[in-house]
Amino acid sequence: MRLTLLSLYDALRARQQHGRKALAVLLDPDNLDETSLLHLLGLSEAHPVDYFFVGGSLVLSSHQAALITLIKAHSDVPVLLFPSHSMHLDGPADGLLLLSLISGRNPDFLIGQHVVAAPRLKASGLQLLSTGYMLVDSGRPTTASYMSGTAPMPHNKPGIAACTALAGEQLGLKLMYLDGGSGAQNPVSGAMIAAVREAVSAPLIVGGGLNSGERLYAALAAGADVVVVGNHIEANPEFLAEAVGVVASFNQVAASQRVFQ
Repeated sequence: MRLTLLSLYDALRARQQHGRKALAVLLDPDNLDETSLLHLLGLSEAHPVDYFFVGGSLVLSSHQAALITLIKAHSDVPVLLFPSHSMHLDGPADGLLLLSLISGRNPDFLIGQHVVAAPRLKASGLQLLSTGYMLVDSGRPTTASYMSGTAPMPHNKPGIAACTALAGEQLGLKLMYLDGGSGAQNPVSGAMIAAVREAVSAPLIVGGGLNSGERLYAALAAGADVVVVGNHIEANPEFLAEAVGVVASFNQVAASQRVFQ
């Protein structure tokens, strides 16, 4: 049964309020075939994740809907579309991260694509989670930056990120997403994550360059509520076990600390 908007958002908000971190795996339809997806889904049975995000900056393939159908047939994990264009809305997902690229000044990705997509989204029944999306310089050009025609925020300017997130929250956006982009060389810095965490109360998603247990733990410790792994999982599916273990370990330590406070 499809989740409701309140259950999706409230579940994430409840996690945040109880100090429980979450792991999302980002699946790019252009980079996965049925065999590789089934292998990853099999691994996720032994090492459960919290969310599957599905999408990419291009989505050239036509099998996004089939990919999501396959996920739903083999997993109860919530599936959220991660669209970069109004055309990337197909598939029986549970919800959609309605991204507004607040780090850039391209009106097409602030509101333009949303206007085009609005009638389809209303008819789709997808659960919409309004998200302030912020691209951060990761040390190399990324597809997301190129396709959006925007410059990423400087990696060493946490104050800019904090004010941008605060403005997004004041505009009514429910989630914040700091992203180094696909194939990021460097992850978003702990200082930037911490600055955004202090500035807003919205759940904070962080992705890009989280290709080691140490980087995942650092993002969680700095204040990320959801950490996202994508490219590295596609190339190294066995990393899933380590990623799940890091988040579980962090949650266990945090829970034990709360008991003794």
